[in-house]
Amino acid sequence: MKHEFHSRVRYSECGQNGELTLGAVVNYFQDVSSFQGEAGGIGIEYLKKHHVAWILSAWQIIIDHYPRLAEPVTAQTWAYEFRSFFGSRNFTLLDGSGKMAAWANSIWVLYDTERQRPVRVPKEIIDIYGLSPRLEMDYADRKIPEPTDGILMEGFAVERHHLDTNHHVNNEQYIAMASEYLPDGFRIREMRCEYKKQALLGDRICPYVQTDDQKTVVALRNAGGESCAVVEFYPG
Repeated sequence: MKHEFHSRVRYSECGQNGELTLGAVVNYFQDVSSFQGEAGGIGIEYLKKHHVAWILSAWQIIIDHYPRLAEPVTAQTWAYEFRSFFGSRNFTLLDGSGKMAAWANSIWVLYDTERQRPVRVPKEIIDIYGLSPRLEMDYADRKIPEPTDGILMEGFAVERHHLDTNHHVNNEQYIAMASEYLPDGFRIREMRCEYKKQALLGDRICPYVQTDDQKTVVALRNAGGESCAVVEFYPG
């Protein structure tokens, strides 16, 4: 079942060029999926009550163009598959003319917060979300190879403003962190992100950055050298 909400591009969502930023696109997608859960009665309070949480495993977001300040936009999402503890959903962001400005695939894991392990998605959740046809797009693999020929950048600590209601770094915040290491003038056409390990308040993030003619890859590693997230950016 498709869910959507309508908005306008806010000044606070724009970059220096007056266009929606990639981070804002990610937030539109996160928001519309959250709104769908709340509308169906399976939102944050339901998840807390049942001691589960949706953990994002991977993003693939493709940008056709970035809507500009004050332009009407519509964010849409729908689930297309549930398998064991995985849930997969698509997203689109429509501009004021109804054209797709951006679209995405995402893979989520339902996680038992008490037992600290994935749990099978219950029929109740599947029935409420329903299933819709998968978006026609070129689907990339969920896994992203670790960069091996890059540069280790100066690390920084996870602060309170990085956290969400699950008390770990928000999905969009990892992408915002990684985008700080893009070359000047890099215009993002596609972004892929694989989430590997939760980063918590006070953890140290040590970015490892590899750039070539085709893409920039940023591995956001912890102090022990484990990647919390690996983010790929393609220009265009």
